[in-house]
Amino acid sequence: MLTYLQANTAKNSVEKHAILFLHAFPLSAAMWQPQIGALGKAGYTVIAPNSFGIDGSAEKEEWTFTDYAHELASLLDSLKVERATVVGLSMGGYQAFEFYLLYPGRTASLVLCDTRAEADAPAARSAREDFISAVERKGAGEAAGRMIPNYFTDNTYTSRPELAAQAEAMIITQSPAVINGAMRAIMTRSDATSLLSAIDCPVLVLNGEEDKVTTKDTAESIHTRIPGSQLRLLLGAGHISNMEQPEAFNRALVAHLVTLPDYQAVQKSQGTRRQPHRYQ
Repeated sequence: MLTYLQANTAKNSVEKHAILFLHAFPLSAAMWQPQIGALGKAGYTVIAPNSFGIDGSAEKEEWTFTDYAHELASLLDSLKVERATVVGLSMGGYQAFEFYLLYPGRTASLVLCDTRAEADAPAARSAREDFISAVERKGAGEAAGRMIPNYFTDNTYTSRPELAAQAEAMIITQSPAVINGAMRAIMTRSDATSLLSAIDCPVLVLNGEEDKVTTKDTAESIHTRIPGSQLRLLLGAGHISNMEQPEAFNRALVAHLVTLPDYQAVQKSQGTRRQPHRYQ
């Protein structure tokens, strides 16, 4: 069973549409707090699960993103959510591709953030194997030390050091086994490039303009191969764009949500139009 953060879920009634936030490696659902608070306040149903072994989610050995997609579907079932906009950042984007592949009918739309469709090249796989070995020897602090320098723009590390501290706090509470289990799932993920042209739900590709891990060229490549998709680049944002530029991220996400047929149907069925959160 997965633990999760949420806003506006109601287990006693069916929810036609929710936003499902899938976190980056090796962070937790807490990275989505800027979105959960703002979108929850605006009235959206929001669910942000922790992947296996994180913050109370059950551990699972040798898990894959296929396993995780099925677990996400079970979570939506338990909350009586019919369909979701799946928002995945980095590792969460890999998971979003897998969820769509297995559950296209439950995917109202995709928001692919700071991610890539390709499987690992040999050099990337070798680097991941080195990462696993180092974390086994040195612990979760080694994972934090290797990952956090990739997360934000250079200026943010000095002007807003609390962001790096927040990321570190999410990582160091995890066991090396949990961190490495997620890394192995990343290494064994399917290549999603052949899926891109077949995606027929609404798609927003959202990327930090200064992301050095999955660059704006990577985002453009995804965008050009998904028919009808939209691309938004966030100024002053690196890899964990939702934490670094939360206001801009939320504006782009809400602009996407209000165009969805699922969202509009919910408003019609409720006899009122939910007003999106107003960002200054």
